[in-house]
Amino acid sequence: MKIFYSDFHRKHYPPFEVFDGGKRVPYLENPDRMDRILSALNKTDWAEFVEPNNFGLDPIHAVHDKDYITFLASSWTEWLDSDPEVAASPEQNALLPATFALRRTPRVPSTLLGKAGYYMMDLSACIVEHTYSAALTSANCALSAAESVISEQSSAFALCRPPGHHAGKDYAGGYCFINNASVAANWLSSKGKVALLDIDYHAGNGTQDIFYERNDVSTISIHGDPDFEYPHYIGFADETGTGAGLGFHRNFPLPAGTDDAKYLTALDEALGMIRNFAPNYLVLSTGMDTFENDPLGKFKVTHNGFTEIGKLIAALNLPSVIVMEGGYANEALGANVVALLEQFK
Repeated sequence: MKIFYSDFHRKHYPPFEVFDGGKRVPYLENPDRMDRILSALNKTDWAEFVEPNNFGLDPIHAVHDKDYITFLASSWTEWLDSDPEVAASPEQNALLPATFALRRTPRVPSTLLGKAGYYMMDLSACIVEHTYSAALTSANCALSAAESVISEQSSAFALCRPPGHHAGKDYAGGYCFINNASVAANWLSSKGKVALLDIDYHAGNGTQDIFYERNDVSTISIHGDPDFEYPHYIGFADETGTGAGLGFHRNFPLPAGTDDAKYLTALDEALGMIRNFAPNYLVLSTGMDTFENDPLGKFKVTHNGFTEIGKLIAALNLPSVIVMEGGYANEALGANVVALLEQFK
């Protein structure tokens, strides 16, 4: 299996994030996650590592608002230029706003921090010097995997960091800046129908935002119920698309404590929907934070559960772009990723 990966992600490493209650903590979405996955993949005899190609900005602008991407590209330099204290110690700082837009009006502020509050959803989407470049490279990993899937009609793994599924049309959030899976799915949609299945523990709010009015890409997310879990304001069962997209989106919000059996029951229903849609391609947003020991999750999926999840999805027999999203139980992360991936090889 081809694994599309770049070491450039290491340059995106914010010094902190802010949890609920204002607690500043070390950044959980860190390079160690990739090291654990790389170590596990290197122990297999089927992982072929490939550097991503550069697809330019057109596939990204096809999914994301251009002004939002311009903000990501320029915000760090603007901040350095405007704040001497930040310029004096950039390695200790991350661009985070103190005020967030309620989005009741479409007006974009003119100031940098005003724009940050408009284009950022929370206090985990921290911007540092190379965040934008790392996000572009991550999207290129997903696009390169999609290109490989088209040419070889097989499955490929985009080892993306930063992840992407919380990034909407014009906002960052939940460690995500560019929606890698959505960029890949949109690019694939010109080649045929696409199903995008999100198995990350957290609802794929950004993906839902991007495809909610479309019927050429069917989106399904299985996740912790937003009544108790991030992102809280999206991911409910009655959100099924609108306009042309009505009926082409489905959320499976599950309760805390969901174990292998309950998860596989929901997955089986989701896969039935995908079969009925009859797509040409599958994009899989692959989060491992459903794992029983994940610090950001409340599910109880086991290592063996990931093997079964992989078997069921692979049985669709679709050319699949597998895109890395979350997963923060680092010690088990690599083994869990391999358990799922080896069902597709």
